Amino acid sequence: MKHEWIRFPFHILFHPYDGYWDLKYENKGRLSVAMAILLLMVIATSLMKQFAGFLVNFVDPRYLNTLDDLMFTVLPFFLFCVANWSVTTLMQGEGKFREIVISTAYALLPMILINIPMTFISRLMTNEETAFYWMMNSFGAIWFLYLLFVGNMTIHQYTVTKAVFTLILTVIAMGIIVFLGALALTISMDMYWFFYDIYRELIFR
Repeated sequence: MKHEWIRFPFHILFHPYDGYWDLKYENKGRLSVAMAILLLMVIATSLMKQFAGFLVNFVDPRYLNTLDDLMFTVLPFFLFCVANWSVTTLMQGEGKFREIVISTAYALLPMILINIPMTFISRLMTNEETAFYWMMNSFGAIWFLYLLFVGNMTIHQYTVTKAVFTLILTVIAMGIIVFLGALALTISMDMYWFFYDIYRELIFR
């Protein structure tokens, strides 16, 4: 049974419509596997920044930070899931938050499978061969977007047009959430320093 949970994400890679249908109606998706894939995505991102060949790696090694890789991978992932759940709830989507998280994580698999080997292959590439590196990375990203689209359409039972519209609204909702979060943080910091200044005035009087 455990082997089936591991094989299932690979089934989705090549049979996304059947796979996402089984995820929703046959309960074949596992949250633990989804979190493992997300962790692998963090590792793939970190490896790419640290070990990709200098011809394709534009990251300054002095500023490498694994915690940043964790934050800039995990936070956008859950931001997308929350935004998508918020939008689809208002648009009669049938997907649950758990299903959104699992389907989105499973869609990341192509980028992991392509980016990790290409990271080390890039160290052996000449300048003329780097085009192949970018082509493969782009292919992985397009494959990811395709699976994300099919997963969104299937778990919410949307038409193609509605799925596209929903994904556009999801991106807009992500921007709104980031804006409101930044605004709330700024207001909170202003309030903190305001009360801190009052406290200091009272202490030193």
